[in-house]
Amino acid sequence: MITFIKGKLVEKNPTEVVIDCNGIGYFVHISLHTYSLIPDQEAIQLYTHLQVKEDSHTLFGFVEKSERDIFRLLISVSGVGASTARTMLSSLQPTQIKEAIASNDVATIQSVKGIGAKTAQRVILDLKDKILKIYDIDEVSVVQSNTNKDEALSALETLGFNRKLAEKVVDKILRETPAETVENIIKLALKKL
Repeated sequence: MITFIKGKLVEKNPTEVVIDCNGIGYFVHISLHTYSLIPDQEAIQLYTHLQVKEDSHTLFGFVEKSERDIFRLLISVSGVGASTARTMLSSLQPTQIKEAIASNDVATIQSVKGIGAKTAQRVILDLKDKILKIYDIDEVSVVQSNTNKDEALSALETLGFNRKLAEKVVDKILRETPAETVENIIKLALKKL
């Protein structure tokens, strides 16, 4: 199993990169999340997952180990293949996926292109216990955090801010300080919007 690849970045596209490793060019599939984190420099290291099928060997790359862990959990779910998992990681941040699964947020999982209600429910059903255990997430704090997020977003939307833009700012605030109160989330968001 190839666990990581380190070499010279030859080509960088939103869905794949080519890495020259001692004269061999490796074609590595990536998510948009990884694409946004890849530095514009020659030397690069990606954590990898090698998918072996009858007719192909496909290499998936990730800047963060945590993203690779989420990818592996997602592909363990029946009906979720590598391309669907990569699409999920391109549409949502790994932390958003973890939180959505931990808090039974079917709508967030279903917001990913190509994922229907049944698949979203299966992802949550299959992975909720694993996510709560592996990441030592307290279910109550996730629900509380989501409630605070929803209230803050509603308030910002009422004040006339674009919901998508406000959500990005609020997500960033909650990543830095997850236990923030609704009032403080709104105050901090107003400074950044």
